[in-house]
Amino acid sequence: MQILIFGDSIAYGAWDREGGWVQRLRKFLDEKTLTKKDFYCLVYNLGVSGDTTDDLLERFEFETKQRIEEKEDAIIVFSIGGNDATFIDKEKQCQVSKEKFRENIQKLTALADKYALKIIFTGLLPADELKTMPISWAPGAYYRNNDIIQYDKIIKSFCQENNIFFIDVFNQFINLDYKNLLADGQHPNFAGHQKIFEIIKEFLVKNKII
Repeated sequence: MQILIFGDSIAYGAWDREGGWVQRLRKFLDEKTLTKKDFYCLVYNLGVSGDTTDDLLERFEFETKQRIEEKEDAIIVFSIGGNDATFIDKEKQCQVSKEKFRENIQKLTALADKYALKIIFTGLLPADELKTMPISWAPGAYYRNNDIIQYDKIIKSFCQENNIFFIDVFNQFINLDYKNLLADGQHPNFAGHQKIFEIIKEFLVKNKII
């Protein structure tokens, strides 16, 4: 089995000395592969900082083809949408419109269905708006919870309508002291990446995916 995880800087593991939640998942599954004779799994981190769904569509199929054949025993995970939901003040709209965002995740799903036996989407993270309005490294851009909630709902409803796995990260973080799990108001810190890993690992185990 192979797991390809596509996403942005959070999937990449920005601001975590351990390499992020994807690296933690890889270490967990590497250990299982090395200790269990009947288990084999490779994890690929295909997160790119700054990516939107527009960007991911441009590279998705090329990168997938380098790693798996069509309809191989593979799982594709999409962990993206935060950059799409970023509000650009000059343009008075989010970086990718909600309509285009839904269209993009539909296209990504259609492409992924050619290769993977299972497709999974993860939800988005809430923001600490005291630090993201505006974003410190991107003046004129805002990361707002009202926008994040709308884009998260688009992912969730799309998955429900198409019988696709959806991992709700947003609501699990909201029920925690989540601001202390964020490094800069948007990206998770060490503890935040650990929590995302735990949420995703628990979901994958519970649904007998790993």
